[in-house]
Amino acid sequence: MFRKSIGLFISGCILASVWGCQNDTVPKPAGQLRLEYPKAQYVHFENNCPYTFDINEDAIISQKGDCDFTISYPKMKATIYLTYKPVKNDIEAHLRDAQNLTYKHTIKADDIVEQPFVNEKSKVYGMFYRVGGNAATNAQFYATDSLRHFVTGSVYFYAKPNFDSIMPASSYVKNDMQVLMETLKWK
Repeated sequence: MFRKSIGLFISGCILASVWGCQNDTVPKPAGQLRLEYPKAQYVHFENNCPYTFDINEDAIISQKGDCDFTISYPKMKATIYLTYKPVKNDIEAHLRDAQNLTYKHTIKADDIVEQPFVNEKSKVYGMFYRVGGNAATNAQFYATDSLRHFVTGSVYFYAKPNFDSIMPASSYVKNDMQVLMETLKWK
């Protein structure tokens, strides 16, 4: 009886493997990476520095130095770097440095689009740069009141710059950076 049971079991396994192998192997369908981020909600940020702005409530802000900040997006491996410099009759030097920083990326950039920004009410004037292609940064800006304050911002991703793969995250952070610039106010 034991031999009969073992024989039936082995016959069943062989039979199942023969029938199980009759299906053709089908390759997996091509998949597309789907990156969705929550709708941005902005909160006002203010501390003892001479400027305020709005940031995405999901971002993590850290103060680095006197009035310099990093705004991190850990899920996207991105950081916005904000740098504050007081203007002491050297506005031309600050403007030249900000523009040179942006145009250093022309080696890898496909294009750089300048978007002037003017907020007469808050006395904030500046330039927002959209950098296309596989450059290290895809957006930068500077803002000033031309007399006392100068702020620069740039976004960097902690990944090899491959614009196609980081485009959804890049657009999301670029929009946050533009909101930051547009809500910037001097104290």
